[in-house]
Amino acid sequence: MTPQARAQAAIDILDQVIASARDDGPPADLLVSRYFKTRRYAGSKDRRAVRELVFQAIRASDSPANGRSALLTVEGATDWFDGSPHCPAPLADGEQAAEQRVVPSWIEPLLSPRVTRDEWPALNERAPLDLRVNAARAERNALLEQFPGAVPTALSPWGLRLPTDSRVDDHPAFLAGLVEIQDEGSQLIALACAPRDGEQLIDLCAGAGGKALALAAAAPGASILASDSNRARLSQLAPRAERAGAAIDTLLINPPNEIEELSGYVSNTDLVLVDAPCSGSGTWRRNPEGRWRLTPGRLDRLVEAQARLLDIGAALVRPGGRLVYAVCSLLSREGAGQIEAFLQRHSSWISADIAITGGREDGGGRLLSPAHDGTDGFFVACLHRSC
Repeated sequence: MTPQARAQAAIDILDQVIASARDDGPPADLLVSRYFKTRRYAGSKDRRAVRELVFQAIRASDSPANGRSALLTVEGATDWFDGSPHCPAPLADGEQAAEQRVVPSWIEPLLSPRVTRDEWPALNERAPLDLRVNAARAERNALLEQFPGAVPTALSPWGLRLPTDSRVDDHPAFLAGLVEIQDEGSQLIALACAPRDGEQLIDLCAGAGGKALALAAAAPGASILASDSNRARLSQLAPRAERAGAAIDTLLINPPNEIEELSGYVSNTDLVLVDAPCSGSGTWRRNPEGRWRLTPGRLDRLVEAQARLLDIGAALVRPGGRLVYAVCSLLSREGAGQIEAFLQRHSSWISADIAITGGREDGGGRLLSPAHDGTDGFFVACLHRSC
């Protein structure tokens, strides 16, 4: 493929990504893969080059109207609109690139005040690959030399950091359940839970179970229940737990009947982790088109769901127990604002210190960010129920 043909391919994919973001469809990675499944003529070098163009444009542009305006944000892109075979149609008079912004203008005032403008570029950088060593079965230092280029993470005692684009899914240590792919910030959420052997733990919004697996590795003698309303995601946990040698029960729950389905755990659980659905603004460096997916209406719905899940989690905690709330978000409404509102609704609860290093105080919790901590962005708070 010529550079011009690669540019047209990138435009075609970007048009799909823009439509998918608008309609809450598949992510950009999957759309790139689908595109080339029907274009076998493209070699591996062409696929890599087109993929790079697509993600350069996604990272650079804010809510573009179409793939052409998105691609025009890439340096040197105008050279590809030259009228040669298979190239994009020549630029029309007045045709311009999409606006270039890391943070969409409507989101800017919603960011936590901790995330100042000088930190914004880090939200758009490519993320490294972090591994969590299975503390129940291996020592971090013993595995370090098995991964070329790996270094211990600075904040998580379980973490190894590998260069971007490293591949580990066929590594013997991964296949043996000695490591899992997990961002250091996500590992710190599990660390903030301070799980102990003999406790009853619930991961209320477990998804595919990454944090439940971390809890099981940190406290192999704990009883852990992972629940979620998404059958497809929750079904991924069982094979992961088997590989890791972790004993984790699962429960598919059906909103709005969570309390009824969890009735045996009401006021009887030592720790409930509410890793709530959120805007994902802390993970833009991994999912840059997430900026295009978020709308004011969707954010309102997420904030409402987070408050509801917090109240459900609180009902499950025993007197003297604790509730850990986390979101991979840098927006105050989803972080500090949620904790403030929760404490107003639940006068018998108190905000407690969090057992992690890193991050900065933000209202009733701590905020991790790419620029300050080198992790994905997370807000985490620990709440205690009085006896």
